[in-house]
Amino acid sequence: MSRADHHQHLVLTPTEPADTRAFSRLLVVVATTGTFMLVELVAGYISGSLAILADAGHMFSDLAALLLALAAQWYTTRPPTPQRSYGYYRAEILAALANGVGLAIVALIILYEAWQRLQEPRELTGLVMVGVGVAGLLVNMFGLVILNSGRSTNLNIRGAWLHIFGDALGSVAILVAAGFISLFGWYIADPIAGAVIAVLILVSAIRLTRDAVDILMEAVPRHISLLEVRDALRQQPGVEDVHDLHIWTLASGFVALSAHIVTSHVWGEDIRQLLVNLRRLVRDRYGISHTTLQIETPGIPEDDTRFCEGDPRCLP
Repeated sequence: MSRADHHQHLVLTPTEPADTRAFSRLLVVVATTGTFMLVELVAGYISGSLAILADAGHMFSDLAALLLALAAQWYTTRPPTPQRSYGYYRAEILAALANGVGLAIVALIILYEAWQRLQEPRELTGLVMVGVGVAGLLVNMFGLVILNSGRSTNLNIRGAWLHIFGDALGSVAILVAAGFISLFGWYIADPIAGAVIAVLILVSAIRLTRDAVDILMEAVPRHISLLEVRDALRQQPGVEDVHDLHIWTLASGFVALSAHIVTSHVWGEDIRQLLVNLRRLVRDRYGISHTTLQIETPGIPEDDTRFCEGDPRCLP
């Protein structure tokens, strides 16, 4: 790779995962979520509704998660240092992991309380539940709209969006429970609604935690086949073999690739063109723009692969 190409590579990649608008989106949602959480705490205390208190608890976890996401989003904008050459991009992944674990804990607490309430249902005022459910749904829909545009490219934003989405479903569950209580006097609908909210929270927590752990374990992104990428590289003119291929996600929207390219009849300026072609291939076909490619002659891989003999962790 030429010096000019390498310089261009370093200029382009740090800007890819950063989303300067994500910070302002999160700030707006933090303000609305925090305000409505206080409203739900008061309404839940007055009405005695587990569904409302469960949603308030979820809102509290949302507020903590959003503040964590807000801090992480700011942290990712800090420049790289000699000790952290990639910068602080993975701060958002750590925040997402913490959010997932926090969601799971909240869900389990709500499930336990719902089980207790199922044994001894309490009389409730359905009208208060209706008012809180409608107001909560409006607040949550606002938050979902604000965060929606960033959730597909930023795992941190996605984690915050999932928190708000769980709250929206919780508001729907509150409205359904309030309807059964007001029309039929079925007070058992309240703990059932609380349990439904908890299950929805738990599902979101598992998915978010799984995705964060995959990134921390440097797993191949789910939408990319490593074997397919390897075959595509091997089929390029001038490439005799590809080994030590790795594809991983550094942060949301920041996929990286490294590989050793074996060639014996490409020299001089042709090597530069080969590297350009390979980088263009993985960028255009697989969306991987951060690439590190090492050119080797056929004799080098045999010397290196002796360290992998009998080791199942080495991909052929």
